[in-house]
Amino acid sequence: MHPRVSVLMTAYNREALIADAIESVLAQTFTDFELIIVDDASKDRTVEIARCYAARDPRIQVVVNERNLGDYPNRNRAAKLASGEFIKYHDSDDVMYPHCLAVMAGMLAAYPEATVALSGEWPGGPLPMLLTPRMCYEREYHGRGMFGSCPASIMFRRDRFAELGYFELAGPHSDVAWWLRICKTDHVLLVPAGLYWWRLHTGQHWASPEAARDSAMMDKRVWAELDAEDCPLDAAGRHLAKINWTRIQASKIYRNLRAGEFGMAWFRYRQCGLQVQDWFRYLRRPKRDALAGTPRNPDGSVIIPRYQELSTIKAEQAHRLSP
Repeated sequence: MHPRVSVLMTAYNREALIADAIESVLAQTFTDFELIIVDDASKDRTVEIARCYAARDPRIQVVVNERNLGDYPNRNRAAKLASGEFIKYHDSDDVMYPHCLAVMAGMLAAYPEATVALSGEWPGGPLPMLLTPRMCYEREYHGRGMFGSCPASIMFRRDRFAELGYFELAGPHSDVAWWLRICKTDHVLLVPAGLYWWRLHTGQHWASPEAARDSAMMDKRVWAELDAEDCPLDAAGRHLAKINWTRIQASKIYRNLRAGEFGMAWFRYRQCGLQVQDWFRYLRRPKRDALAGTPRNPDGSVIIPRYQELSTIKAEQAHRLSP
């Protein structure tokens, strides 16, 4: 029988950190999982450490790439090896708290309408919140955002992830490109934060000299989606989104100028996708609402989650795992 959850760990030169990451998966209260570690041709002891754990726990599989594929191509390869109903990425430098899989798998199972569960700090109502495509875009462009969430904060339905073709290969911000696409068609379930620790260190892309330029290049894609025919926002929603997004770009350029980063400011201006007429039309006072994208009943009240169903799912899981 296939496991309920496939935990996917991609790794490259993480000998100092991967043991903590693996042990945090093995400490999960939810035990119906497989852990697939796909090493991207590391040059240190990463593979050796991973294989030591695999020798002690049959749920762990270690795969080593013959050549370095890069971050998102390697994530896609790992997904193709998964056999579970759900997929949960867990980066080799992070730590997963013991309740992480239980919370995410239980909530995603209770909401079959959702393709993905997304962990984070979500204002506007009690969690979990089931968002339609329009609500997702409202939360991103009218509220506090959600498309910047990294793969480690997501649990997918494996079959649907495969149908969608996995991550689009759009560089270091392929996750943003994926959110822009999936939120046009699929429902997303927002679940609580506090499920894992995202370790910050100098070996990550965000700390590299290329990070700001890569982010600026993706900003052009985020702007262009507002003119796409399949954008789920109506005309008024797109107009407000463009005002908010133009202000974000202006603020980024202003900060670069204040810091004396004139080359970066010019790069942002050229890459953001706005034409001269767009600046005149949309550079207005922004209007963001923390409640944007919150599911509501016809009378306007906030929808309360189906907690009784969540309890039933938890009981079913316990029965499945019992001897």
